[in-house]
Amino acid sequence: MSTHELVEKEVAGLPESMQREVYDFARFLRFKREEESFNGLLLSETALARDWNTPEEDAAWASL
Repeated sequence: MSTHELVEKEVAGLPESMQREVYDFARFLRFKREEESFNGLLLSETALARDWNTPEEDAAWASL
């Protein structure tokens, strides 16, 4: 039996209000995963800042 089938079977035996909680939790997990992938982009900023935040870079961009 697949994981999908196991979850479906388990959820089907719950009252409607608890099924809604499972649905909300599944949406939370999806949102969390999307946020984590987005934050990964932000994490690279720290690594790149070592090269960007230098007096040489400041001088190069000063005229803009």
